[in-house]
Amino acid sequence: MMFTGLFFLFVSCRNDVEEVKKITRLDSLPYQTAKGIELLYSEYGDIIFKLTSPRVEKYMGDNPRMIFPDGMKVVFFDSTGNNIRSRLTANYGIKYDKKQRMIAKGNVVVKNFEKNERLNTEELIWDQRKGKIFTDKFVTITTEDEVLYGKEGMESDESFSSWVIKKPKGKMEYSEEELDSTKKNN
Repeated sequence: MMFTGLFFLFVSCRNDVEEVKKITRLDSLPYQTAKGIELLYSEYGDIIFKLTSPRVEKYMGDNPRMIFPDGMKVVFFDSTGNNIRSRLTANYGIKYDKKQRMIAKGNVVVKNFEKNERLNTEELIWDQRKGKIFTDKFVTITTEDEVLYGKEGMESDESFSSWVIKKPKGKMEYSEEELDSTKKNN
């Protein structure tokens, strides 16, 4: 008598509930992706800035944000909305909706067209509530007359027209009047 039997192998998969929650959270995957975007931000009918990017990913959840994985460009306009004051470009960007804060990373360049000055750094934070841009990373600021370096970053208004370098380094030229007014204020 020959005995033939079938053997069944049961493989059981068990899902860890916490792991499933992590994977299916609303903020872990983009709910919207777009290519070739242009966003305009205006106040009282005047365009304040225009943001363009090859691609954007929008996330929901507790931390709503937009990620610009392929880079971005932000153009700031003057109070009339007609003339470009400054331009920011970066290889990567992330904009946090609730915090009203944007972080630009990788080959960040800010150009002020009114003063013909340029900022180069690897990371820059733009706080929209305060109207400030800042970083604690190394910066290079090129003006018409000089190149200045900041070991610990800089702070500026969002149009990059009034800035302060932290721990500056470089050759700086001052007129007698500027030195005299500095002495009087200290």
